[in-house]
Amino acid sequence: MSLDQISTMLAATNWSFAEKKKTIYEESAIKKISNALMKSYRHESLKELTLVDAIQRLGIEYYFEGEIKAILDQQYLKLHVGAEHSTALNETALRFRLLRQEGYCVSADMFVKFKNENGTFRAELSEDIQGLMSLFEASELRVEAEDILAEAYEYSRQVLDSVMENHQHQPLVKIVGNTLKHPLHKSLPKFTSKNSLCNFNDKKRMRKELRDLANMDFIMAKAMYREEMHQVSCWWDNLGLAKEMKFARNQPLKWYMWPVAAIPDPSMSEMRIEIVKTIAMIYVIDDLFDVYGTLDDLSIFTVAVNRWDFSMVEVLPNCMRACLKALYDITDGIGHHIYERHGINPKFLMRKMWANLCNAFLVEARWFDTGYVPSTDNYLKNGIISTGVHVVLAHLFFLMGEDGCDNKMDVSNGFPSIMDNIATILRLWDDLGSAKDENQDGKDGSFVECYLNENKGSSVDDAREHVKKMISDAWKRLNEDYLTQYPFSLPFKKICLNFARMVPMMYNHDDNHSLPILKKHMKTFLSQDTQNPNQD
Repeated sequence: MSLDQISTMLAATNWSFAEKKKTIYEESAIKKISNALMKSYRHESLKELTLVDAIQRLGIEYYFEGEIKAILDQQYLKLHVGAEHSTALNETALRFRLLRQEGYCVSADMFVKFKNENGTFRAELSEDIQGLMSLFEASELRVEAEDILAEAYEYSRQVLDSVMENHQHQPLVKIVGNTLKHPLHKSLPKFTSKNSLCNFNDKKRMRKELRDLANMDFIMAKAMYREEMHQVSCWWDNLGLAKEMKFARNQPLKWYMWPVAAIPDPSMSEMRIEIVKTIAMIYVIDDLFDVYGTLDDLSIFTVAVNRWDFSMVEVLPNCMRACLKALYDITDGIGHHIYERHGINPKFLMRKMWANLCNAFLVEARWFDTGYVPSTDNYLKNGIISTGVHVVLAHLFFLMGEDGCDNKMDVSNGFPSIMDNIATILRLWDDLGSAKDENQDGKDGSFVECYLNENKGSSVDDAREHVKKMISDAWKRLNEDYLTQYPFSLPFKKICLNFARMVPMMYNHDDNHSLPILKKHMKTFLSQDTQNPNQD
């Protein structure tokens, strides 16, 4: 039986991911790749690192979690005891990136050996294109005040840009261009895996095994996504808000793409379906404040959410009452779901998160109503709350059943910085866009507008460059949050990173107020075609 036949057959079953994985183990590429990983273990550092990298680039690492952890543990131990003496830039940078992106605390001082006596990167490194691409990728994981990685970024970027301008070898130019355009740390493997094996120089047989497994995984995942989307569509139709709130966005497919990107693990199907309910309500309530409600009605609505009291909303229009009831029912339903799975019911904290969001929406509505332009600091302080990021990630945190969740998600003294930094990236990316979201004509403010009001004489280009610098700084802080061992688990932090990675795709509107890249991927993942366009 061919891999296509196996994967198509399994896609049609109702088995769990664990059952499917067990079934295909003997008949697919999984066993062969696992054996290759273990064969290189402890003996061939570059080979095993390159294979781990290829697996992760294809987004199929959940098949090899144990093997990858064993390899990286061994690599970390060798660094820790001083047993790693590689002088190759590619191997050093690859090791650094793979370890740091899995949460290992590794120092960037390992790159000092590639500098000359003047403290700059050695001139001969400019000939090592593969090494420079690896250095560029590693530099994307830098944190604030990590000067050597900042220098590595500037140096590698400068040389690789020169390659793009001057090199005649088209395949190389394509690989370099893809590296610069889609750095791995800020990309989603499921969406950018087409060129993932360009740098994988192992024998052709292993390349074939990797591609076969990626294609098999794609077919099974696609069937799962289509079933999940069917469940989401049925839930949304039965909820009835699309009919009650005709002014609001009606985009369940778009909303579902958030968890598809952020939670790729096939075993987390239930979580994807639950969290899209929260995401849908954020979009709908945002439109209620931006497009429909009067300031008086919105004030009553916000008080009702803060008190979690439905009895006081009789004076509101039907659509606002319907929205409030849906919010209550969904939040209580998710709380009950979490209690059944994990023995805790965080409904009081989830209600507080919704109250904070509506409070932020109301502040923006009052600014617009009075024509007030806030300072950039006040705008951003409120704006990161109004993204809804904190609401989504708090719900996900509880849905994952994290140990000691009540203490870790105590927001009495502010939100966790990992949430604030992702929200900052989203808010600023959104404000960078020159086109508004399709199907929405609202009252949104903009950081750019606040910046120009605050910095007389500055141009729009000046403001946009400032915003780009702020996004870069937020990524550095997010990297630092990711490397912090406490209080969140690595799986939760990986999901957080994926939300940040998804932001450009969700807010990169074209001149037609559309999202062409997102629409392309929506078609890829949810159409009936079983060919994976992300594979050559």
